[in-house]
Amino acid sequence: MNIVENVLIIVYAILSIVLIAICLMQSKDDEGASATVVGGSSSGSFYEKNKGRTKEGKLKKWTIILGIVYIILTIVLGIVYML
Repeated sequence: MNIVENVLIIVYAILSIVLIAICLMQSKDDEGASATVVGGSSSGSFYEKNKGRTKEGKLKKWTIILGIVYIILTIVLGIVYML
């Protein structure tokens, strides 16, 4: 069981570093609360429709995926240490 714990901790540390790096690479949205009230990003332009294919869209997708994996790995590590 000790080998499994060590491998999970190493994967957890690497995942943490990658998740932090991806979050830092994302650009800041300058729209703020006023765009929510006015509806600034609901234009339906070509860019809005193909947002997932851009660099920002890919970074956002990978941030969500790695965040979910991070949460699952946190729960698994908690269970492993309880045993």
